[in-house]
Amino acid sequence: MLASAEVAASFTPGSHASTFGGNPLVCAAGVAVIKQVAQGAFLKGVRDKGAYLMKKLAQLQRKTPVVKEVRGVGLIVAVDLTIPTIDVINKAMAQGLLLNRTSDQTLRFVPPLTIRRTEIDRMIALLTDILTELSHAEA
Repeated sequence: MLASAEVAASFTPGSHASTFGGNPLVCAAGVAVIKQVAQGAFLKGVRDKGAYLMKKLAQLQRKTPVVKEVRGVGLIVAVDLTIPTIDVINKAMAQGLLLNRTSDQTLRFVPPLTIRRTEIDRMIALLTDILTELSHAEA
């Protein structure tokens, strides 16, 4: 964790602790991640995959009436629904797709930066089936 001096001054003992933080292995892993992320091609790939995810979710929105809004930046995306997200999450989990939610009607997507387009396509296919089923059940 990095913090400016101003922010760090607000920490009290134990408020920013980590059982596994600061050991040599974690530090080496952190350095490796920073080196990878700092490469221009890697970041371009992340931006491209984020744009691809947004495009696919926007297509899903046009096809599925339960999708109200798609918004996000890069690979951090939210989808607002007209149905309870818990139903979507439970059906997705039964098919091996782990989803997250930020509210009763908002799904959050935060895939790994290494996600492949084929994995995005698979997720969209599963999500399409789930939302189509749930929208028919709601009607």
